Amino acid sequence: MKEFTPAPESASIVSVTDRVKPVALGMGVTSVHFLADRAAFVGGEENVALVDAKGEFTTVAVHSGAILSTASDGKRLVVGGDDGKVVSLDAKGEVTLLATDPKRRWIDAVALHPDGAFAWSAGKTASVKSGKNEEKSIDVPSTVGGLAFAPKGLRLAIAHYNGATLWFPNMAATAEFLPWAGSHLGVTFSPDNKFLVTSMHEAALHGWRLADNRHMRMTGYPGRVRSMSWSAGGKALATSGADTVILWPFASKDGPMGKEPAMLAPLQARVSVVACHPKNDILAAGYSDGTVLMVRLEDGAEILVRRNGTPPVSALAWNAKGTLLAFADENGDGGLLEL
Repeated sequence: MKEFTPAPESASIVSVTDRVKPVALGMGVTSVHFLADRAAFVGGEENVALVDAKGEFTTVAVHSGAILSTASDGKRLVVGGDDGKVVSLDAKGEVTLLATDPKRRWIDAVALHPDGAFAWSAGKTASVKSGKNEEKSIDVPSTVGGLAFAPKGLRLAIAHYNGATLWFPNMAATAEFLPWAGSHLGVTFSPDNKFLVTSMHEAALHGWRLADNRHMRMTGYPGRVRSMSWSAGGKALATSGADTVILWPFASKDGPMGKEPAMLAPLQARVSVVACHPKNDILAAGYSDGTVLMVRLEDGAEILVRRNGTPPVSALAWNAKGTLLAFADENGDGGLLEL
């Protein structure tokens, strides 16, 4: 992939900034997820703020220290902390303790399965607890960077140094190792279960076609990719890490092999977070200068949701219906947009 060059900002752009309901959270925000129609803004320390569509919110303490990892299925938010605990939070604000690491190690990564199973990691150990409450664990070669459940079947992908491990917790078979040199930090399955993609410590993604484990190199980023989001239907993977939203094609059986990505919404700022609409070919992008844009995938048409001039946007999410967009920057200044 070619190195990116930032394009000048568009002079004429539709704006909906006057329709955004501002939310002053009073804490640094690292991510946001929707629990039904309440936005759960996750702070860096201890607390999650639950905000309804009117902008009214309650703050819930979920950990006694730093919050290190989050995952949500729209019904509950699973959170890992430096206190060695995995907890869940529901839309009512009720907190449930799910697991505790026996050595009180940091919970570096968490993942949720649609059937209610959840996974977490501490050090080199990844653990899964299914709906039947059976806990199973596996050790991988190095500290776990990221976790993701496959969309079909109880299969867990574990990102770590020099590759990824695919593990069926309910089967006696040996876990499968997918090698690629370097440090792998985030991991995601394509919605059709055909591809696995990791984000790396280097400024690159790496992918495998799971039918034959063929490699897919996705390079050329000027910075690390910290945010990935699949478009509705899984035809494309949107990523941060450049001065434009990078959109890799996954509609064909070869995925992005031999193809250049699309580049949308160029600004004189780095994309910090992306979130694809759950039903339509639209995405939201947050930038290092505080800008939030909505972008149509078909033609790159842009709508301004938030102007620049603030710290980087650190959190971005749609509700399941795609009628609410939530965002916040690193200082905790956020907003809700009802569509």
